[in-house]
Amino acid sequence: MMATRRPGKALYMISAVAQRYNIHPQTLRLYEREGLLRPSRTDGNTRLYSDEDLERLETILTLTRELGVNLAGVEIVLNLRERMAQMQHEVNEFMAYVKQEMVRGLGDWEQRLSTAMVKSGGPLVRGDDPAAPPASSTPDE
Repeated sequence: MMATRRPGKALYMISAVAQRYNIHPQTLRLYEREGLLRPSRTDGNTRLYSDEDLERLETILTLTRELGVNLAGVEIVLNLRERMAQMQHEVNEFMAYVKQEMVRGLGDWEQRLSTAMVKSGGPLVRGDDPAAPPASSTPDE
């Protein structure tokens, strides 16, 4: 995967990332080999780390340094976080769909209600109810 430079997107070389986080560049390479980080590459095969990569690295370092999680555990935690984010996205999409259908359904319901119900001398009666008196009937004398 070649790096594509997008305006406003900062990319950092491995030496800058290693210095910023006080880790050895070999550690970053190890994280990449283990599949924990996926930096983009230039045409010359230089690793370039995005802000998203740095956020992921910070999570990795917190898990390993502060919580004592090994790399296998880090992989599990990162995979679970990604899956949770995906599921949250799916729930949000579903909720937007339900909301849209409810709004549409309420509009339809009001229209159906106004055409399906007729007012007689008493309570509202369904227009298609065979037991209901015709809407234009007059009471017998």
